[in-house]
Amino acid sequence: MRGRDETTGEYFSPSRSAQRRAALDILALGEQLAAMSDAQLARLPVPDTLLPHIHDTRRITSHIARKRQLAYLAKQMRKLDDTVLDAIRDAMHKDGETARREAALLHRAEALREALLGDAGDAALTDLLAAYPQADRQQLRQLVRNAREERAKNKPPRAFRALFRSLRALLAQEGTGSADPADQPVEDEGEDDEDTHG
Repeated sequence: MRGRDETTGEYFSPSRSAQRRAALDILALGEQLAAMSDAQLARLPVPDTLLPHIHDTRRITSHIARKRQLAYLAKQMRKLDDTVLDAIRDAMHKDGETARREAALLHRAEALREALLGDAGDAALTDLLAAYPQADRQQLRQLVRNAREERAKNKPPRAFRALFRSLRALLAQEGTGSADPADQPVEDEGEDDEDTHG
């Protein structure tokens, strides 16, 4: 039974429910860590003492044994300072956010490329150049022209890929603002956008 401070009325320790929630939270974090690749783990501030336990958990496939190993991993994690666990959570959150932003950027560049190569490509190019005055107009026009030619003649997609890289770099310069005028041609060319992902 947990004690209570007679003067303030506060409990000396967290309730059993709070302790259980904290334990389940650490167990869930352990599961997430065990599901990550070595490269993903390397980007997180995971202490070296914890890595062998994560690798063991990943290696075990038997359901019961894995559950036992996860519980052991969580027990080892509870020995860590709260600041270490918070740092791991923060890094995971930031990494996830970065990945989402990168994926959104790739989708925008892909959709924009399809808009430029579609039927309304000239209008899309005009809109793009208006939205990004710093863009290399001549290079973009040349890449669009070459990519269209490649498609028409069934050639290897070298200009097609180069156009994508140029668009991605251009969109990355502007950051991730959603109110970007360059999104305009993408919305107009909704069918092309679906084609790229289907």
